[in-house]
Amino acid sequence: MLIWLAEWLSKFDAGFNVVQYLTLRAILSTLTALLIAILIGPKMIRWLQTMQIGQTVRDDGPQSHLSKAGTPTMGGLLILAAILISVLLWADLTNKYVVVTLVVIVAYGLVGFVDDYRKVVRKDPKGLIARWKYFWQSVIAVVVSAFLYYTANPQIAAETALIVPFFKEVMPQLGVFYMVIAYFALVGTSNAVNLTDGLDGLAIVPIILVAGAFAIFAYVTGNINFSAYLNIPFIPMTSELVIVCTAIVGAGLGFLWFNTYPAQVFMGDVGSLSLGATLGLLAILVRQEIVFIVMGGVFVVEALSVILQVGSFKMRGKRIFRMAPIHHHYELKGWPEPRVIVRFWIISLILVLIGLATLKLR
Repeated sequence: MLIWLAEWLSKFDAGFNVVQYLTLRAILSTLTALLIAILIGPKMIRWLQTMQIGQTVRDDGPQSHLSKAGTPTMGGLLILAAILISVLLWADLTNKYVVVTLVVIVAYGLVGFVDDYRKVVRKDPKGLIARWKYFWQSVIAVVVSAFLYYTANPQIAAETALIVPFFKEVMPQLGVFYMVIAYFALVGTSNAVNLTDGLDGLAIVPIILVAGAFAIFAYVTGNINFSAYLNIPFIPMTSELVIVCTAIVGAGLGFLWFNTYPAQVFMGDVGSLSLGATLGLLAILVRQEIVFIVMGGVFVVEALSVILQVGSFKMRGKRIFRMAPIHHHYELKGWPEPRVIVRFWIISLILVLIGLATLKLR
C-alpha cells in the first residue's frame, strides 16, 4: 500500500524512490510487525484474560503443565494481525503470490479460530470436530493448489517443476501432480505445526527460522542475476514474498516476547494452523518442497511421532513413546521444559542452515 503512495510522491521528490527497494521494505516489514506485536500484545493478553479465554490442560500429560491451565490462548490473533498489517503496508498487493499468501493466512486462521473458540469459549474440549477441520483445510488447499496450477505461466517451466537439491539439471515436470504436492504441503504442514505447538515458544522459533530462510530463497529465486549465479530456476514475482517472510519473522519475534517460558499467552490453533499452512505455501511458491522437509524437520518429527504412536498402539497395543508428540516424551523422561525447548530450537537452526547450504551446493 505504501509502495503506491511512495511511487506517487516520487513525482515530487525522487527521494521517495527508496521505498521501491526490496531490502528496505523487508527491514521495515520486520520492524513493523515486531512493533505491532509488542505494542498490541499486553492489551490483547488482558482482553483474553477478561474474556476468560484460557488454555485447557490435559490431566494425563506432564504434571508441570497443570499450572498452565487458564493461561490465555488464541494469541495467534496477535501474530496474524501483525503479519497482515505489515504485508498490507509494505508489499506490492498486485503480486499474485502475495495475494494468495494473504488468502491462505486468513482462511486457515479462520479454521483455527473456530476450533479455538469452541474449545475455550463454548468449553467444548473437542473443539471443531476433526473431520470438519480436515474438510475445511482440504477445501482451502484444493482451491489454492488448483488456482496456482492453472494460472502458472507455461513459459516458465520451473513454476510447476520439482526442484531437487544438489542437482541443478534435475527438474522433472510435475503436471497435475503439482496440485497433489501443494495440497499435502498446505494441509500437512498446518497440522504438523499445530502438533509442535505444545511447549512455551517451541513452535514459534522454528517458524521464525524457516520463514527467514524462505526470505532468502524468495529473494534469490526472484532475482535473475542471483538465480543464474546459484544455478537455481528464475521465477519472476517470487522476490516480493520476502516481505511476507520478514513480516512473519517480525510478528513471530514479537509474539515470542510474550510466549517465551513461562508463557503469558499461547498461540492456539488460530496461529499454528495458519502459520503452518503459510510455510507450506511458501515452499511451493519458491519451489523448495524437498528442502522444506529438511528445514522443517522439527515439524516433521513431531507429526511422525504422533503417527507412529497411534499406529503402534492400534496394531500392537503398545506405545513407542511415553507420550506423543515427541516433546512430551522427553518431558516425561525428566527433561525440564526449557531444556526441551532450547534443544529443539538448536536442532531447527542446524536444519535450516543445512537447507540454505543447498543454494550453493549444486
